[in-house]
Amino acid sequence: MKYYILAGEASGDLHGANLMKALFVEDPEAEIRFWGGDLMQAVGGTLVTHYKERAFMGFAEVLINLRKISKLITNCKKDIEAFQPDALIFIDNSGFNLRIAKWAKPEGFKTHYYVSPQVWASRASRVKTIKATIDHMYVVLPFVADFYKKYNYPVHFVGHPLIDAIANRTQVSPQEFKKTHGLDDRPIIALLPGSRKQEINKMLSIMLSVVGDFPEYQFVIAGAPSQEVSFYDPFIQEQNVHLIANKTYDLLSLSSAALVTSGTATLETALFKVPQVVCYKANAISYQIAKRIITLKFISLVNLVLDKEVVKELIQGELNTKNLKQELTKILDEYERAKLFLKYYDLEKALGGKGASAKTAELIVSSLKNHA
Repeated sequence: MKYYILAGEASGDLHGANLMKALFVEDPEAEIRFWGGDLMQAVGGTLVTHYKERAFMGFAEVLINLRKISKLITNCKKDIEAFQPDALIFIDNSGFNLRIAKWAKPEGFKTHYYVSPQVWASRASRVKTIKATIDHMYVVLPFVADFYKKYNYPVHFVGHPLIDAIANRTQVSPQEFKKTHGLDDRPIIALLPGSRKQEINKMLSIMLSVVGDFPEYQFVIAGAPSQEVSFYDPFIQEQNVHLIANKTYDLLSLSSAALVTSGTATLETALFKVPQVVCYKANAISYQIAKRIITLKFISLVNLVLDKEVVKELIQGELNTKNLKQELTKILDEYERAKLFLKYYDLEKALGGKGASAKTAELIVSSLKNHA
């Protein structure tokens, strides 16, 4: 059968790659065409457009790039029409994907959504669009399944694919990793400033502002796969820090603490049992708009899943050198770390265990066979 997958950002590429592997197991003759990234490309199939081509962050940035986005949407529709997939699979990235879904459903395509748009966070009115355009929804967070129940929309809770991604990774030797990347024997504090240029520019300078206060630690920036190493040069020159690109999981596995930009990375950091401070600062206009439409108590997935403040969130004006130093000092304390580790284990239980990609692939293929 033929599958067309639409994924955006590094996290979508990761989940898309694991879903593709599972689809090939369920359907060895699968023909897959996709919008994604390097990880998906390494699995097989045909890459149409890389997610780097549409990495826009925030309302203001989207407005500036409307013409480019419109052209991408037009090209996507034409490519889907030419390919005629048996299943059209969306992964997160709602701004782009729901536009395609509105067109695809009336055209007769079978639509599947893996990793729900964050309608539970803002603009719940989009549920109406989802119910009208998505045949099957696969959610990866337990509270999202509960959210959809309120709208009488049945979904599949499949567990979170990050659990598989982390469990299946190749273990790294600490000594070899440090030697390869020029690190010394001091404990590591990881800096995860995000994957888009806009958010890295906003976050990284603030994160680096505390480096001089913790000389007994070495700070290492996790370089995003979507950015060239040269992009980080101005930041590295400002401080005595290391940059390690495309090795975030290896870095987290050896880190004592982390400063993390809000997003999927907060969940990844928690699943590696690394104490963290969650950071968020947006374009002033984007932030003011977001504040008016987002109804959540928290911004990090760790706190949202457990429905309480487990990790500290420093948002917008609160994200400054003084607060960051104070919160980082707290999570380096052994007693505080022990309490946090126990909560992280609760988080992993709540996420539903292993097998998300396999469950989703099985459900997709089964639905196609039932309608054959």
